[in-house]
Amino acid sequence: MGDSDQGTPQDDGRSLVEKFDQRLNQLIHAHYPNERTRPGFARLAAEVREVTGRSISATYLWELSTGKKRNVTLEQLGVLAEFFGVPPAYFLDDQVAERIGEQLALASALRDAKVRDLAMRSAGLSSVSLDAILAIVEEVRKVQNLPEVQRPDSFDPGS
Repeated sequence: MGDSDQGTPQDDGRSLVEKFDQRLNQLIHAHYPNERTRPGFARLAAEVREVTGRSISATYLWELSTGKKRNVTLEQLGVLAEFFGVPPAYFLDDQVAERIGEQLALASALRDAKVRDLAMRSAGLSSVSLDAILAIVEEVRKVQNLPEVQRPDSFDPGS
């Protein structure tokens, strides 16, 4: 991912406005990982109203998530950020979105009891042992044709 001369990294060539739908959908999927129980836009709008005390229409949410509407107001941006527990910059800044995306992926992985069990059992092992386990996991991922997982340079749970 490189910085363009315009100042904002645009790794896929899409403008911030064009990425809004992708980022909103990432939050919806992370918040509601089970596709069968994921709410429709009417229920999602009701939940947003209950949590934030502010309204956003189901139609507007659908339009934003499909890219049909791209003129999100700062007020609606704030409502969505508050509901999903992200800073408003998540929708506007590639670096913030990338960092939060990594945190969402980690949270999603930790929902799986077996992943949590593996992590808990790995605690306290030597660095050499952890590297060996990681190598095994990488090989199994290759066998199962799963994509490589990018390791974050450093993980700060407080960020």
